[in-house]
Amino acid sequence: MPATPTTAWLNAIGTAVPGHDIHSAFIGWARERLDARAVRLFDRMVDRAGIGHRWSVLPASEDGGSPVGAGGFYADAMPGTAARMRIYADSAPILAIAAIEALREQIDLSGVTHLVVASCTGFVAPGIDQIVAAQIGLAPSVERLLVGFMGCYAAVAALRSARHIVRSDPDARVLVVTVELSTLHLQPATDLEPLLAMLQFGDGAAAALVSGEAQGYAIDTPFAATLPDSAALIRWDITDAGFAMHLSGEVPGRIATALTDPAFAAAATGGRSLAAVDGWAVHAGGRSILDAVERSLSLPPDSLAVSRGVLAANGNMSSATLMFVLASMLAGPRVDNGIALAFGPGLAAEGFGFRSAA
Repeated sequence: MPATPTTAWLNAIGTAVPGHDIHSAFIGWARERLDARAVRLFDRMVDRAGIGHRWSVLPASEDGGSPVGAGGFYADAMPGTAARMRIYADSAPILAIAAIEALREQIDLSGVTHLVVASCTGFVAPGIDQIVAAQIGLAPSVERLLVGFMGCYAAVAALRSARHIVRSDPDARVLVVTVELSTLHLQPATDLEPLLAMLQFGDGAAAALVSGEAQGYAIDTPFAATLPDSAALIRWDITDAGFAMHLSGEVPGRIATALTDPAFAAAATGGRSLAAVDGWAVHAGGRSILDAVERSLSLPPDSLAVSRGVLAANGNMSSATLMFVLASMLAGPRVDNGIALAFGPGLAAEGFGFRSAA
């Protein structure tokens, strides 16, 4: 008889955001780029967004102004991709290590055997994985994996990879890091849809330890599903002035419609009985997406309260967001049958089941 695979456990999560809140400054900048009719709609969407703060690694100007103000990074012509990537190379490791230190305050990080890093907002070689490994003193023998450019569901891919590692090597201790600097990619848009997309995103990082030790959440069977004919709805375009995010206003509606299809809903939730689910960790991609999930799956009120809280405090931090949600849930009540779910380019839904340790 084959041996029963080791259960992989998400032991603990540390999180970090930069110290510069740029949400209000962006709103003022965006309003100036729209005509009067579009401003009225933009203001209504700002009020409905459910976002109070978004944080950026970009520093305040010498007089304390924002990146879009006089003397700020975006004050004059839009910086080129090279300038943005220089900031990524310097700042992404710093923010990632801040999250690792927050994790270290909760759990012993000695004996790490593997490092999995997810990021879609920058490129540098040697990679973020190598930079972080060297700066925190990991042994050169630590195996590394860089999950690049998968977008908002990359946390699922990173944790899923850690699960596979632990199930194949019961002694593995996998450090999982997600770090995103979305505010490096402001675009000179004057149309409402791209400005509303940029309204969602902020910077953040999270770090988790995954091992065979029964502490935290068991990571159960992963699942994935892709909506047909939806590839153009979420897209990154690499330009000479950073990465241009295309997030169609159709996304919430397409997700809502798909989740009302029993076959897709089953695929996008791992085939679990939704009535039995007592914990929902849904990527806070935006209020309208959370509303679509809640309505389409007929979830009880407040099922997504943790996700809404993360959105309000930080905005959408791409791959780091789901980790923030899980971190908040780890500090809360016991979960016996949870679902972690994120949406991203494809348009795809990816996730896994989870449950608290006995």
